Amino acid sequence: MRSEMDSMSNNQVWTLVEPPEGIKPIGCKWVFKKKIDMDGNVQIYKGRLFTKGFRQIHGIDYDETFSPVAMFKSIRILLAIAAFHDYEIWQMDVKTAFLNGKLEEDVYMTQLEGFVAPENAGKVCKLQRSIYGLKQASRSWNLRFNDAIKEFGFIRNEDESCVYKKVSGSIISFLILYVDDILIIGNDIPTLQSIKTWLSSCFSMKDLGEAAYILGVKIYRDRSRRLLGLSQSTYIDKVLKRFSMEESKRGFLPMRHGISLSKEMCPSSPQERERMSQVPYASAIGSIMYAMICTRPDLSYALSMTSRYQANPGEGHWIAVKNILKYLRKTKDVFLVYGGEEQLSIKGYTDASFQTDKDDSRSQSGFVFCLNGGAVSWKSSNQDTVADSTTEAECIAASEAAKEAVWIKKFVTELGVVLSISDAMELYCDNNGAIAQAKEPRSHQRSKHILRRFHLIREIIDLGDVEICKIHTDDNIADPLTKPLTQQKHDRHTESLDIRYVSDWS
Repeated sequence: MRSEMDSMSNNQVWTLVEPPEGIKPIGCKWVFKKKIDMDGNVQIYKGRLFTKGFRQIHGIDYDETFSPVAMFKSIRILLAIAAFHDYEIWQMDVKTAFLNGKLEEDVYMTQLEGFVAPENAGKVCKLQRSIYGLKQASRSWNLRFNDAIKEFGFIRNEDESCVYKKVSGSIISFLILYVDDILIIGNDIPTLQSIKTWLSSCFSMKDLGEAAYILGVKIYRDRSRRLLGLSQSTYIDKVLKRFSMEESKRGFLPMRHGISLSKEMCPSSPQERERMSQVPYASAIGSIMYAMICTRPDLSYALSMTSRYQANPGEGHWIAVKNILKYLRKTKDVFLVYGGEEQLSIKGYTDASFQTDKDDSRSQSGFVFCLNGGAVSWKSSNQDTVADSTTEAECIAASEAAKEAVWIKKFVTELGVVLSISDAMELYCDNNGAIAQAKEPRSHQRSKHILRRFHLIREIIDLGDVEICKIHTDDNIADPLTKPLTQQKHDRHTESLDIRYVSDWS
């Protein structure tokens, strides 16, 4: 607590003033937390001072609040590139980051209980800088950091506003910002050292050395073979313990082949609803979702299906969620691996499963994009219109995948280190009808009603951004994102996504 108060004093966060007439200052409180390392050990006991920002009034003491953070797919793309080129990956942390933001509005806060000097007992704090809990705190910090890093010569990526690049001849450096966590990636150690020195001169920084653990994800490198792996074993252990599944049986599949969920499985009586209201269904979905977003594309389909019933889950839905947790218990130590490729190129895979939703007959779309051997972007989702043929379902899925391909192409082009990105990106599809529709208009009885927005893929192909190619169903690694598979198929596709144990790194 005293360390936090020293930070407040050093950053001149507030000045004590007489309370202005008609102004009701917002309150404040302490929040205590134990920060753990990648092995689950307590690293630091932290006391953080928060304002009660929920008492702020829009237009009076705050206005804009939006603040971007780096998307995890951007982080994965840069880590895959770093593994290929054997770049350095360093990590820094900004101490009390939000205190660096400068406030534009007049905000008044009550003094902190236990830290009030007798001579200042009747005064209030007029905030000079943003503080944790303020609605605009994150935005103020982001604007302050953006100004500082641009002064050092970094250029912000147009398609990912928390990724920065600096080039000097053959020396290249990247910086990724996620609130107060910073990754610095580059090919020249003295340049990276100068970036650290500059950041330390602007903000109070903590140098964490080579990146090993960020945002709950462990980074493991074998630089001799240019391999990099991402794992969330510590996080998964915590999730399993939270839902009392740490001693459960180990599951072999996230969702068993032949299983289908529907609203018919929802509780029908008040007694059933009361019993299911005690089940932490939505909390379990959210916990699993973070693992899926970061490192586990193999969970995408099962999570897409189970998350639809959070409003009124039934016993069958909860059993399906517990099966995902059982599968996580068996596979908690796997890594999403990048490396082993001779050429750096991005390939996309798209697939659809026809009318998988038993409630409204909608189909399931799935896509995955791979770079340097491992998956960097993926999605499994229910289509928002009903398709009346497999071709239409595949067309819709391919269109969504093509839009993702356009973003990846723009983002990676601006990075300037993947030479093959200037060529058309290969997007693999296993449906001949969808490929024919994507290449040219073929209006006939079965496809004339397909919405125009799903034909955007034709324009993307004509511009040369994407080339749609045929692939056999058995080789389409987007398959597990659209349907439950047999054990043999699931294992083969998981391996193709480069999800494997450390012992299998060969």
